[in-house]
Amino acid sequence: MKRRRSRDWPNWWEWELDLDSAHLLTRMEDREFNETDLREMLESADTYRRDIIEGRWVIETHHRQRRWEIIVEPDDRWQLLVVVTAYRV
Repeated sequence: MKRRRSRDWPNWWEWELDLDSAHLLTRMEDREFNETDLREMLESADTYRRDIIEGRWVIETHHRQRRWEIIVEPDDRWQLLVVVTAYRV
């Protein structure tokens, strides 16, 4: 799956995803979504903005006809887009 690309998205948007954090895996189970759902949410993302935590970004999207936000943290060293968490808004 290729995430939506437009000239308004930063370079890190094209980086490979890192979905390995224990926190994310726990939230996926708690909030009843899986890796495929997460990738689809990212693929259909509407916009992004800075998070309140330095170096993190909020991706605005939708899933199951509801608004969701996905918190990501670009890892410049490894050129990975680390997915921190996702939640319904």
